[in-house]
Amino acid sequence: MGLFEFLMLFCFGFSWPFSIAKSIRSRSTRGKSLMFMVLIEFGYVFGIIHKILYSYNWVIWMYVVLFFVVLVDILIYCRNWCLEQRGGPLNLTR
Repeated sequence: MGLFEFLMLFCFGFSWPFSIAKSIRSRSTRGKSLMFMVLIEFGYVFGIIHKILYSYNWVIWMYVVLFFVVLVDILIYCRNWCLEQRGGPLNLTR
């Protein structure tokens, strides 16, 4: 069971590094949803809790890694939001 859960998490989490790279390059929050990323974070937290309480195995590390990857994307979103509020290069309100 652990292998299939790992593969599911890998496939789901494969897109996050691309999302992070796009956010860094664009310096914009356009096309991103903070609520979506926060909900994904809660999902990973619940997955970690489940692994600790009921089904501890090596797959917990995939949950932990993906939690931190999404956290990085959230932090970049916050940075980009601040840049937009200060009138960054992609601010459409100028």
